[in-house]
Amino acid sequence: MTELKTFNKKELEDFVSSGDFRNFDFLPISEHRAKSQIKNLKALDNQTLLVLAFYDGKLAGYVGCFPDNYLIDGEIFHYAWLSTLFVSEEYRGKRIAKALLNKMFEEYDGNIIATEFTKEAEALYNMLGVFEYVYPKAGKRYYFRSDAAYIIPEKKPETKAAKPLFQITDAVANSLITLKNSAIKKPGFRFEILDHIDTESLEFMSEFRSRRNADEINVFIKNPWVLEGKKKDDQYLFSSYAEVFKYVWVKIYDDNSNLAACSLLQLRDGNLKIPYLFSEASDLDGFIDFLSYYIVSNKVKTLTSYQKELNSRIEQSKIFPKIYERNFERRYLFHKQLIQHLPEGFDPEYQDGDGDCMMT
Repeated sequence: MTELKTFNKKELEDFVSSGDFRNFDFLPISEHRAKSQIKNLKALDNQTLLVLAFYDGKLAGYVGCFPDNYLIDGEIFHYAWLSTLFVSEEYRGKRIAKALLNKMFEEYDGNIIATEFTKEAEALYNMLGVFEYVYPKAGKRYYFRSDAAYIIPEKKPETKAAKPLFQITDAVANSLITLKNSAIKKPGFRFEILDHIDTESLEFMSEFRSRRNADEINVFIKNPWVLEGKKKDDQYLFSSYAEVFKYVWVKIYDDNSNLAACSLLQLRDGNLKIPYLFSEASDLDGFIDFLSYYIVSNKVKTLTSYQKELNSRIEQSKIFPKIYERNFERRYLFHKQLIQHLPEGFDPEYQDGDGDCMMT
């Protein structure tokens, strides 16, 4: 028999601080992710953040949610993002996942969104028949360094024995790439790199529409879901640690020392994202110059960007150090009950980091 247990902010805090969350065969949440969820400024005290499923008294699976809201016609409309879903192999076939999802749908009156899902999760969501694909975002993934030693064995496990050969190939290719990129120098214009959003940036951001404000972003910068370190928590199946994981807040100034662009960058083990970018399209060239310098200086392997105007400007750039690019699409699944609440012509205007996308 399946039993479900829900946790709101206070209940989750007690669950983690007591250490009870560790008393299972696998972890339903990491301690630092729980603390971050609790500090989410858009999460109400009574909203459910985590649901556990027990089968015959043993933990069988869990689902996590990340509360958010829209401002529609002056009214706050609450919804949540599906952020984790896991069922132990031991309990597959017992409809645990369906029970967990239905419980979360019940908790949020169907006001649920999913994105960045695995193929397995997507198949389950489609099987339930309650979601629709809406508001897709076209993007690009840019590649800057050869990484055959990782990519090829990952896609073709039978080639693992040839990894030393791929490493030699990478070393030679990356030496040539480094030589080519030596022409990219530190920009001559003024820029600043901070570990948080400051007051000047906050005022600049207010000129742009955004689903997330400076205070919210700062909370998540200070309370990440992923911590730096070689430690790996085998009991928790979602993102928890990375050798390199950092956020940097970038400020770009024009020739008159006026702030022209602000952006949050996230670097994780050589892979770069731009969760937030605030700039007029005409001022993006300076940001691209800085971005090129940052990519080369930090030996970035890839950049994934759904920033439409930025990607368009990158196509025209003569210094951007890409060696290859691929088209990408971020797909969103909206629960049909949520769609019914949205006005005609609604545009969520999501940036790359909205939802839980900036967290991992």
